[in-house]
Amino acid sequence: MRITIEVPSVEACEVTQCAYNTDRACHAQAITVGDGEHPSCDTFFPSATHAQNTSQTAGVGACKVTACQYNDDLGCAARSIHVSPHQGHADCATFSPT
Repeated sequence: MRITIEVPSVEACEVTQCAYNTDRACHAQAITVGDGEHPSCDTFFPSATHAQNTSQTAGVGACKVTACQYNDDLGCAARSIHVSPHQGHADCATFSPT
């Protein structure tokens, strides 16, 4: 069975050392944003090897940052998001506090 739902896309990712990043685009199936009050990309992991399947662009599967105006029942209601580097990890740059 394949489940298809509409989720916000990761429009751009500037965290080039992430395994899912190829040509500044995220190619994970979906990412999870957040760790409580911090908008980190929980899917991020550094790797010298990068995703080979570049035909898909990641979506935001879940958002654990309840203090964001785009958080809707632990999902993301933004049209799309940007991910950028922040102190050695990846953050959702679209985050907007409530």
